[in-house]
Amino acid sequence: MIDVEKLAGFLPLHLIAVLMSSDRDESLLRYLLCGIRLLHSLCELAPRHTKLEQILLDDVKVSEQLIDMVFYELLVLNNYSLDIQDSSSVPLLHSALVACSLYLLTGCISSQWQDLALVIVAHPKVDMFMDVACRAVHLVVRFLQNKLSAQRSDICAKSSPTAESMVNYLCQQCEASLQFLQLLCQQKPFQERLLRNKELCRKGGILFLAQSILKLHSPYLEESSTVMAALSRLKAKVLSILLHLCEAESISYLDEVASSPRSLDLAKAVTLEVLELLKNGLSKDPKLLSAGPDRTYPMGLLQLNAMRLVDIFSDDSNFRSYITVYFTEFLSAIFSLSHGDFLSMWCSADLPVREEDATLYYELFPAAGWALDSVSSSDLSNTTNLEFTLSPNNNMSQASYVHQRTSLFVKMIANLHCFVPNICEEQERNLFLQKFLGCLQTDPPKLLPSPAFISGPQKAAAICRNMRSLSCHAESLIPTFLNDDDMRLLRAFFNRVQPLVNPAEFEENRVQEEEQFYVRNNHMDQADDITRQGMMDDKDKSLTPSALKEIDRDVKNVETSGLDTSSTKGKNAIDNLVESLRENTHAGVQEDEKVETVQTEEKQRRKRKLTIMNDEQVTIIERALLDEPEMQRNAASIQSWADKLSHHGSEVTCSQLRNWLNNRKARLARASKDARPLPGPDNAFAGKQGGPQQGHSLRAPNSPGQETGPSNTRGTRIMSRMNTSENPEAPEFVDFGAAEFVQCKPGQFVVLVDGKGEEIGKGKVHQVHGKWCGKSLEESGTCVVDVLELKADRWVKLPYTSEATGTTFEEAEKKIGVIRVMWDSNKIFLLQLQ
Repeated sequence: MIDVEKLAGFLPLHLIAVLMSSDRDESLLRYLLCGIRLLHSLCELAPRHTKLEQILLDDVKVSEQLIDMVFYELLVLNNYSLDIQDSSSVPLLHSALVACSLYLLTGCISSQWQDLALVIVAHPKVDMFMDVACRAVHLVVRFLQNKLSAQRSDICAKSSPTAESMVNYLCQQCEASLQFLQLLCQQKPFQERLLRNKELCRKGGILFLAQSILKLHSPYLEESSTVMAALSRLKAKVLSILLHLCEAESISYLDEVASSPRSLDLAKAVTLEVLELLKNGLSKDPKLLSAGPDRTYPMGLLQLNAMRLVDIFSDDSNFRSYITVYFTEFLSAIFSLSHGDFLSMWCSADLPVREEDATLYYELFPAAGWALDSVSSSDLSNTTNLEFTLSPNNNMSQASYVHQRTSLFVKMIANLHCFVPNICEEQERNLFLQKFLGCLQTDPPKLLPSPAFISGPQKAAAICRNMRSLSCHAESLIPTFLNDDDMRLLRAFFNRVQPLVNPAEFEENRVQEEEQFYVRNNHMDQADDITRQGMMDDKDKSLTPSALKEIDRDVKNVETSGLDTSSTKGKNAIDNLVESLRENTHAGVQEDEKVETVQTEEKQRRKRKLTIMNDEQVTIIERALLDEPEMQRNAASIQSWADKLSHHGSEVTCSQLRNWLNNRKARLARASKDARPLPGPDNAFAGKQGGPQQGHSLRAPNSPGQETGPSNTRGTRIMSRMNTSENPEAPEFVDFGAAEFVQCKPGQFVVLVDGKGEEIGKGKVHQVHGKWCGKSLEESGTCVVDVLELKADRWVKLPYTSEATGTTFEEAEKKIGVIRVMWDSNKIFLLQLQ
């Protein structure tokens, strides 16, 4: 009868002795796998057997022997060669032994990854473990690639599923082993220890592993949903490992990699693989992907992780120019898509399909058993495929996934466009811009479906339109997914490209977007002062490329991607690149008048969409702004109010509301800064207080009766006369000059405007200090005004209501006798007599 307790205490040392004395052949692998499987069974039994638990789980000496055995076993497994016969069982047994050895630690040491990481880091041979574990998994990947590269007749023979079953099993073991390393790298103690392993970083163990996994491909198994999904998850997991190392707080993995030419070249090779992977992923039609056979299984966050990694690498001076050279053509092709396709890919809150991450639930006993049964059987045709449970990680909503995807696309462009003097090399100045413009002159790469592209004379207009749409949509992602620096760099790039590609349309649209851009710049100017002060405090600290994005606000030429306006360096090259685009555009428009007509109609539709809310919705949001004046900075608040407003009229999206808020603020700021009066009819102050006043004609004082159209020119004069017969107490004004935003004083005649900058009426300041109806005028930033001529509807709700004044202009007049209202001081403009 076997003494189980004695066997448990003796087995780890016995397996170590076998490793040291046996030949490196198939029989050794089989024996070791049987021993690992037995140890695992004993560990599973231990919680229900007190004595066994004391030996395997509580005895520190035995635990150390178990760890030593696993470490030494991985070292031995690295000595197997790829030069083996295709019929050999070594790849099968080797891959199973690597995965089973690693997961034995979770059964015998701890199933909690944080605890397991602490135990491994505390081991004196931890650096050796990191090295041999990476190399062992790398060898498994290479075995897998050999199988994937086998002859088609061997893979696709329908009468024999042996080859596909082997590939599927190798994929599972490879994914399990890689997932073990991934989960360890997510633990801070293990992560930091790995990054301090200079030798491992210089050798590029993780990078070699990543490069091999990213190259995995089989043209003969594309119809196998199981294998293709497994390969996708493998690539997503290795990218996740790189992300965790690159995003480590204490040590920069990129800096360690760049410490030697060899490792830097390897890192660039991995970057190239990531770029190719990203091109292939983004080039696929999401509508077709949703119906693909591989959608049965989770694919992992392959595309999203690739974009995250490119975002990090493109923000590093060692890789920026490299990515510019190899990825700009694809980026330019994306902007050449038709507007509908571009919107669905990058400016939508929904996609037909999104990636889904998953964790493989690895079971050691059946995994080892399947491999042992396979090598003992001469025919695998009747063997049932081994399936492990995939647990989806549904911790990301559809909207969050889509917004992260778009924000990473924006960040890539911002990183490539950013130029920081004294950090970036001089030849990088304008490199992305020149490369982008050059690529626009050529046909898009074949990766993207050609029917979706716009070509010929309409191409330039389509590119600019896509850029404007992305810029507008990206605004709605601040601050949750994007920051102000990202938007500034994106705008700077678009503002350089659009006038060069399509100058006429750019100038027309620039007028429409000027207000929003002005407000954002005003805010960023204030942020600059804070940033400069912070940089003075931290001037002795070493700066990373990410931190240098903030420094470029101090440097004038970096404001527009480092373009030196006093120098013509690079200008001729850019002019030559876009000259043909300009000629084709103008020639095409002259030949095809229908294109111009369609564009004109589209612009008119776009202008009409600026008025997205009815009067009631405007009143509601105006009242909300009294309590939350900086609403545009709060994404959650915008979402909440967009939902509320949609119940009182047409649907209002978050993006529309944010743009409306920015435009509203821009109009107020521009009116204040430039002293621009709002246009009003020539019969203003005519004494009528009921109903809106129609008409926009203005009469100049030197040409009575001559009507002119409404002018957008700043400083337009308002001609008006008061009908003294209907309002004998009001003074008669012959001419008012420009309205000015100043500190109000009692008795002054003013113009009131609403949140959209439109005139509400004219009146006389009644009170500027103290309290009015229980509210402090100074604290609320308001004044009390007697409205003498009302242009808005009398039933419109007041921004500040009370029992004494009522809730509308009409109620105020009934309760007080005059229309006396509280109004925001920043929406009151002084009328000066001339």
